[in-house]
Amino acid sequence: MGKPHIIRAGESTDASAGSAPLSDTIRTGIRGGFVGAVLIWVYEALVWVGAQHLMPLAGIPRNATGLVFGKAAQDALGIGAYFIGTAIHFAFALSWGIVFAAMWPWFRRRGFEATFVALFFAIVAWIVMHALIMIASRNHPNYFDPNVIIGGFMSHFVFAVPLALVVKRSLAQPTHGRT
Repeated sequence: MGKPHIIRAGESTDASAGSAPLSDTIRTGIRGGFVGAVLIWVYEALVWVGAQHLMPLAGIPRNATGLVFGKAAQDALGIGAYFIGTAIHFAFALSWGIVFAAMWPWFRRRGFEATFVALFFAIVAWIVMHALIMIASRNHPNYFDPNVIIGGFMSHFVFAVPLALVVKRSLAQPTHGRT
């Protein structure tokens, strides 16, 4: 017989539940969302700026400001648009990270791979984000243009897959009896 398992504060007594305490879920979601937020900007710098020449490198942080509040507000804010855009970008990325961390245990218990779930999560995130942008502002790209759709999905794959891997690793069940 092995050693008895000691139940700690915040830990579930139901072994089949397989879910982490809320604080761990939030912390993990923030960590994964942060990684995804940084990597989506790296992707945008390499692809949107470097390869496709869609915007200058300095345009990346202020992009969210223009999408949410419109180009006129983005221009009127001057340097403030960089700070507001960065805050918007990270607020949404961290929020999506928490959402993924909260739903991941359900998929894990059913035997799904995190990267597989991330591909669908990325598509849903892109659709939801851009539906909200269409509601908030008239200043958005043509979301019926196949290039915009494909480019958007690709950038969100670059966000969601690393996010999923961070969440998967952070919320991994400890294997009893092995070190």
